[in-house]
Amino acid sequence: MSDTVALMEQRLATLSPLHLQISDDSALHAGHAGARAGGGHYRLSITCKQFGGLSRLARHRLVYQALGDLMQNRIHALAIDALAPDES
Repeated sequence: MSDTVALMEQRLATLSPLHLQISDDSALHAGHAGARAGGGHYRLSITCKQFGGLSRLARHRLVYQALGDLMQNRIHALAIDALAPDES
């Protein structure tokens, strides 16, 4: 597991996820401008009670807020699948 994935897991733990899976897809983007700058490409699947009744945008905002400064330096691209427990 990469340091960035470990940090992402730590920070997303504040959302008390029922399910959390992070895939590092950075190798698929070798040579991409963001990869050269050091930011990785990740795919996130997360299920949280807090997402119930929230729009997709609001769910993504909660994820971005939890990840904080990782979004400005270590993460170049993030695909998010954010579900409430009754949707998984």
